[in-house]
Amino acid sequence: MSDQNPDQENVESTADQEVDTAETTTVEQQSATESEQPKDELSLLREQLEAAEAAAGMAKDELLRVQAEMQNLRRRTEQDIEKAHKFGQEKFSIELLSVMDNLERSSAAAEASEDEAVKAIKEGVELTLKGFIDCFKRFNIEPVDPLGEPFDPQLHQAMSIQETPDAEPNSVIAVMQKGYTLHGRVIRPAMVMVSK
Repeated sequence: MSDQNPDQENVESTADQEVDTAETTTVEQQSATESEQPKDELSLLREQLEAAEAAAGMAKDELLRVQAEMQNLRRRTEQDIEKAHKFGQEKFSIELLSVMDNLERSSAAAEASEDEAVKAIKEGVELTLKGFIDCFKRFNIEPVDPLGEPFDPQLHQAMSIQETPDAEPNSVIAVMQKGYTLHGRVIRPAMVMVSK
């Protein structure tokens, strides 16, 4: 046993216990702080991951939108190019129509003549006219000659309306000037007389 007083032993033992308790509390606090740090780091990493996933989702959505927009732009450009190829010759075709009309008038005027010189000219005009017709067909320029057909305001331009008992109402009874279409698009409507 010790020579110390029992009260003194109690005080020392209490002091030792307090020191042990303080050390234990300090160690627990340290371990709690250390365990909080990984939790904070873990939650921080999770937040960063969620932010990165959201950014990746937005980037993917933007990429899909850009790809769709580029595909639409490509399709529109192809359609514009196709229309340019089809209808790029429209102005030139319209200018040629007056030449075709003159050749047709010349051929019709030569029909009435019996003169040999006129017949030779008529043959030349008809050959030229045939060449023009073949050229028009190659470039999809089609004539609109609607005699006897129902009047269609999309293709025909009514110059006059006349009462005719032997024709159906609203039908073309005379064509003053043929119309033409280029790839199905009207470049000149036919000028017609319509029955009442």
